[in-house]
Formats: sequence, structure tokens, C-alpha cells
Amino acid sequence: MRIIWINGCFDVVHRGHIELFKYAKSFDGMVVVGIDSDDRVRSLKGETRPINNQEDRKFLLESVRYIDKVVVFNTEEELATAINLHNPDIMIIGSDYKNKKVVGKEYAKELVFFERFGTYSTTNILEKK
Repeated sequence: MRIIWINGCFDVVHRGHIELFKYAKSFDGMVVVGIDSDDRVRSLKGETRPINNQEDRKFLLESVRYIDKVVVFNTEEELATAINLHNPDIMIIGSDYKNKKVVGKEYAKELVFFERFGTYSTTNILEKK
């Protein structure tokens, strides 16, 4: 069975995320999602984040039918190790990471960029508050 890897914060899940998960499942394999720990989200996005704690984010993602497994990582090194351990056939990352550093890409057989679905964005959702 092929392994498909995705990682991110997934703090406020929206349709764009679901479209990403659905796309990943279309590769007909086991979809594994890595999520940033609360401490990592706070360090990357500021003290007001995450909106949803890692247990709730993990639970929510485990409830999505396109996702087979969710793992939490706390550091860039833990992320790279998790990707290496899962040895993914395909790693899917947002197209905004083209020409940027992609942690763990060397452990995936193929890197696929996912184009943003519509105008969905966690930042845009939070700014509407």
C-alpha cells in the first residue's frame, strides 16, 4: 500500500483542507497527516494560537474519512524523523512552498504540490472575527 504524507498546523480546518485530504486519498493509499504540537504552533504563529489544542485537532482529523493516521510533532527534527519512519511514496505540500524549504522531502519518493482551493485560508478566516 502506498503511503501519502501531509503535514501542517490544521488549527482551523476549512474546505481547502478537506479538498487537500480528498486529493491525497485519490492516490489510493494510506494518508498520514503530521500536525504541529501546540508549543510549535505558538512558536510559529504567536501566543494567541493555536485556536484548537492538539488533542482536539488530532481528534477532528482522525474523524475525517480521507485520513488514516495522525501524528503530532514538536520540532523540525521530529517532523523529519516521522516522515523518514513512514517512508512516504508521496508527500503533498501546499503550492506556496514551491522554491522554499520543505522539511523531510528527501524521505519521500515523490513531492507533489497542491494548489490552494479557492480563497480558503485559516488566516482569512481568523481575520474575519
